[in-house]
This record gives sequence, C-alpha cells and structure tokens, in this order.
Amino acid sequence: MSGSENCFDNAPMESFWGIIKQELINHRHYRTRQEAIEDITEYIEIFYNRQRRKAKLGYLSPVAYARKYYAGLVVS
Repeated sequence: MSGSENCFDNAPMESFWGIIKQELINHRHYRTRQEAIEDITEYIEIFYNRQRRKAKLGYLSPVAYARKYYAGLVVS
C-alpha cells in the first residue's frame, strides 16, 4: 500500500471503470437496476475478460494470449 494521499493503489480500478463507462455505460439507457447489472456483468465476464484486446498482452485478447503462450510451451 502506498502512503496517504497517494492514488497509485486506486489507478487500476479507476482505469477499469473508465473503460466500462466509455465502452458500455455511456452508450446505453437502462430501465431498471437489474437490467444494468446483467448488462455490465455480461460485458465483464464475456467481453472484457475474454475478448477485449489488452495493450499489456501485445494487443491480443486474453484467450489468444493464453493460446499463444501454451503453444510455445508445447513446442519446446
């Protein structure tokens, strides 16, 4: 943990919520809280965690990165 008044610990979560707001929430209008919960959960579980390309993974999706990584292990 960083010292008081140091926001570095919060940076990854702030970035994550900023991405969700930019890519999903700001473009939709939800009629109910349950509708919002279902849509955001689907976005995180299906798209963000599995399909969305990440800069830290060489602009590959997590699934593609894992395939590439394990293919390299099998070949060796």
